[in-house]
Amino acid sequence: MPEKEKSVKIKKPVVKKESKPKKVKPVAVEKKSAAEAETETVKSEAVLDMAEQSAASEIDKSDKKAKKYYEAVGRRKEAIARVRLFTIKPFEGEEGKITVNNKFYKIYFTIAELQQAVEAPLKKLKSLNRFEVVATVKGGGQRGQAEAVRHGLSRTLLIFNADFRKKLKKAGYLKRDPRVKERRKYGLKKARRAPQWAKR
Repeated sequence: MPEKEKSVKIKKPVVKKESKPKKVKPVAVEKKSAAEAETETVKSEAVLDMAEQSAASEIDKSDKKAKKYYEAVGRRKEAIARVRLFTIKPFEGEEGKITVNNKFYKIYFTIAELQQAVEAPLKKLKSLNRFEVVATVKGGGQRGQAEAVRHGLSRTLLIFNADFRKKLKKAGYLKRDPRVKERRKYGLKKARRAPQWAKR
């Protein structure tokens, strides 16, 4: 008997159809009013101004960073002062270039005695017009803050030049004054004040 011929199916190669790009419908552009256009221009100008200001502030920061300074911390009672000392060209004047918490020291400390305490280390060395001082103080009262600035300033001067030690130590500006208010005791009005005693 003749053998049956097997039917062989030949597979056709699969051809991928290229996808046609979709047609995008043109979107109708809304016409902006003159007022809207003006507001947009104002906004863009404001953004440019802000960018210029930030760039200027970055330049200022880089200038401040470039300045060399000496830094120390001064303390008194509850007050803590961080003092930075910049060397500058000598200038004429009886007042020093001292700023405390972004204010001129004579505005920040209104009492003359406290002003003298702040500038005392520079006056002792006869160099009030040779340095610029920037201090940030927190905690305590006015007197404690003034003496903390004095302590910090004395320490920065010592870092600047170790030869200043003798004069500053003799004046007592390098010592961290340990005297603080004594705590109140049980049964007393204050640290030592007892209630008034009546015989009858």
